[in-house]
Amino acid sequence: MKETYYNREDLGKFGEITKFQKELGDKFFDYYASVFKEGALTKREKILIALGVAHAIQCPYCIDSCTSDSLKQGCDEEEMMEAIHVAGAIRGGATLIHGVQMMNQVKDKLM
Repeated sequence: MKETYYNREDLGKFGEITKFQKELGDKFFDYYASVFKEGALTKREKILIALGVAHAIQCPYCIDSCTSDSLKQGCDEEEMMEAIHVAGAIRGGATLIHGVQMMNQVKDKLM
């Protein structure tokens, strides 16, 4: 049995997800490639967004990949950490705004 669910070498196997469902796997990779092409946002901007999202969803494979891609796009440590803080702020805010649901429930149950 493996000592961890996440193994660094598994990131290199990402392309193999098409083995069990080629049509959908190929469609995903076509979409993925299109998303990261230069458009209204630069590749550099997109990868910083992706780096923040990778941390928000806590995917170690995505974090490794997006960190490498961020460096390849010329991002520095300060920019990368700022993107992570943006993701953290949004994630924290999303947690807190759901507190309104709790407050509504308390109000309904106590009245």
